[in-house]
Amino acid sequence: MQTGLGGSGPGFVFLIIEAMIDAGVQMGFSRPDAQKIVLQTIAGSVALVKETGKHPAELRNLVTSAGGTTAAGIYELEKGGIRTTLTNAILAAYRRSQELGRLTEK
Repeated sequence: MQTGLGGSGPGFVFLIIEAMIDAGVQMGFSRPDAQKIVLQTIAGSVALVKETGKHPAELRNLVTSAGGTTAAGIYELEKGGIRTTLTNAILAAYRRSQELGRLTEK
């Protein structure tokens, strides 16, 4: 079970980082500047979850102003099915790890 979440998870996170960097470049940042901003954002977000012990949803609510920029972006992410897509990717990796395990048992 670990494989689907922890083993394959870095690949999913790298894809998210890549997409955020690409969006920054589309906004006009240089690729190195966009990468620096994205990596700082992700590292800071992870640190805040660890340091506060708060649920990510609670932290998300704290940084989301009604009618603000974060609310607009989250709306688009939810409209695009990000939760379902991420869940499906993790479950697909989990199922594949089970299949591969059965193949090596034979």
